[in-house]
Amino acid sequence: MLVKWIRCTVVDRRGFERGQRKWAGLLGEPGFRGQGGGWSKGRPHVAHVFAFWESRAFYDSFMARSHDRLASSQSGTYKDSQAKLFDHRFDVKTGFEPRFTGADVVRVAHCKVREDRVEHYALMQEKVWNPAMAGSPGMVRGLFGEAPENEFLVMSMWQSAAEHGKYRRERVERLLLRAQTEADVAALSGDVVQLEPSWTV
Repeated sequence: MLVKWIRCTVVDRRGFERGQRKWAGLLGEPGFRGQGGGWSKGRPHVAHVFAFWESRAFYDSFMARSHDRLASSQSGTYKDSQAKLFDHRFDVKTGFEPRFTGADVVRVAHCKVREDRVEHYALMQEKVWNPAMAGSPGMVRGLFGEAPENEFLVMSMWQSAAEHGKYRRERVERLLLRAQTEADVAALSGDVVQLEPSWTV
């Protein structure tokens, strides 16, 4: 499965939200699995959108045919758009499905990993972080994705910001030490996204 993560700064909120609803047109697209997103909890003008495709071939075909028509309704409503593609490598918690039901917030972490530490980083994700997240009350589903140039995406969906906050307070510092994350990661950025149900396709 292919995961597309789009982040942008919105300059016309009402126009952007109106355009976001037009993406319902994705529903008939071959290989399309789901899309959703919302607003950054820390930076109110930043929007995040996550889209899921069965494969790169289906995604490329969509980009060549229908993308521009659907995207045109949001033209001029945002700036600084960044889009990244990741291949789904494994689930965080079992049985990831590309849907947004039962979740209120998404935590997204984007890591650039040192080349000689990639295997260790992936192993720690599987053996340390995954069990900790999967065992946390309020964690609904998640995935670990990989892009070229040693870039990784960890996306987790939570029932509420409060549940995610509890996990952060109680466990993250200890897990960082155990997984030796500082030695693995050259750069880390992330956000907590308040999902907007009307954006879900």
